[in-house]
Amino acid sequence: MTEIADRPAAVHTGLFIDGKSVDTDDYTAVHNPAAPHEVVGHAAAATEELARSAVAAAAAAFPGWSAVPVRRRAEMLDEAFGSLDDTAAERAGLLVRENGKIAFESKMEIDVFGIRGRAALDLVDSLDAPPRRFDGPPLTSEIHALPMGVVTIIVPFNWPIAILAASLPYALLAGNTVVIKPPPTCPLALVRTIEQFATALPAGVVNVVTGSNDAVAPLISDPRVAKIVFTGSTAAGKRIMATAAQNLTRLTLELGGNDPALVLDDADLGPESVGRLAMAAFLTTGQVCMAVKRVYVHRSRYDELVAGLTEAVGAHRIGPGWDPATTMGPLNSAQQRDIVSAMVTEAREAGAEVRELGTLADDVAASGGHFLRPSLILDPDPGLRIVSQEQFGPALPILPYDDLDAVVSEVNNSWSGLCSSVWSSDHTRATALAKGLRTGTTWINTANAMACDDRVPFGGLRQSGLGREMGPDGLRAYTEPHSVTW
Repeated sequence: MTEIADRPAAVHTGLFIDGKSVDTDDYTAVHNPAAPHEVVGHAAAATEELARSAVAAAAAAFPGWSAVPVRRRAEMLDEAFGSLDDTAAERAGLLVRENGKIAFESKMEIDVFGIRGRAALDLVDSLDAPPRRFDGPPLTSEIHALPMGVVTIIVPFNWPIAILAASLPYALLAGNTVVIKPPPTCPLALVRTIEQFATALPAGVVNVVTGSNDAVAPLISDPRVAKIVFTGSTAAGKRIMATAAQNLTRLTLELGGNDPALVLDDADLGPESVGRLAMAAFLTTGQVCMAVKRVYVHRSRYDELVAGLTEAVGAHRIGPGWDPATTMGPLNSAQQRDIVSAMVTEAREAGAEVRELGTLADDVAASGGHFLRPSLILDPDPGLRIVSQEQFGPALPILPYDDLDAVVSEVNNSWSGLCSSVWSSDHTRATALAKGLRTGTTWINTANAMACDDRVPFGGLRQSGLGREMGPDGLRAYTEPHSVTW
């Protein structure tokens, strides 16, 4: 796994347009979530004119890039991924400081960019295959896969580089050109990654624009953009969808999830299994779209599960990500910390038992970082926000049930349809139940990023998104079928 470098000096990143780093008149400070007084670096603040120039560069590069034979594109992309190895430790260290996640997760994220990239390149045969053909009489037709054009990719703060890798290599392998919008709170490591990655590719094929939502609006509204890929909240996804409708721009939206875990009466609740469930809920301080957000456990196993999770979650040490002893870092922003804290307070005031767990040293708590101790919210009213909404933080509601069918009905008819998980020692029973859950992904006896199989499509149902990323389905999503008939 990637090592991690010592804390570097503050960095400055420009825009990356048409193969060159572009300075601007204004820069935005990026602060350390574990020590908000510390400026990690400054990211260029784009103007609308510069955002349009990034789209123009991608549009100008598209004819040449799409004309490159697909196997040659794959070779060039493989070289681009290989060029990143020498700076992996430096970029991982930068990610710790701007994002807040612990060192282990930052190393993992840097590695995942290459792992996912090469998984996409393994699909080159599906693009280099003869077209599907339907012979007459009286007509004969072939169906070809055409690249779409300019693709805008907007990524969130929690796993920005890994999430980018779920779309960028697929879009490029299919012959599209790309403009990337990093998250405003942690853009630095991503920009550094793409600056280096793009040196192996023709100018304009990959571009990066940082700045406010108003300034980068052309990345969504410009009619030259053929497709928008967005990962983020459901509310933001709806706004992007409304703008995209003006040009009928294609969309892939990976949106919010309120992912349930269904713990059956025959579940293994030994330390290893409960530890896996705790990791599935609290990875990256709970800030993962596919994390377990609520647990439904059969009433006969409720006390046992609560005891096991109390022990597992209680072992966390909360602190800055660069401290080797830290197992849970701060939330990425004060705003998100306050949202989670308010949900927990609301549940406590409504009568639910709240167990705040883990160790938060006095000096860490007094540092001003966006820290929260992880908490279990026991048997809350289902109508509370901590149950019905996505908390996106280190707070897990645990609800006992008697009627499994009622829980399945709740899961299948809620607004969220991203992921779910079933926990049972009977694989046949668990598989039958999993097949009846209407979510984009259902795991058995595991969940979250460590269980994400990049060979299969990922995405959500209902208000958790549109379309799929990764796997053959994800690759086809960056092409348009073109029928030729004679």
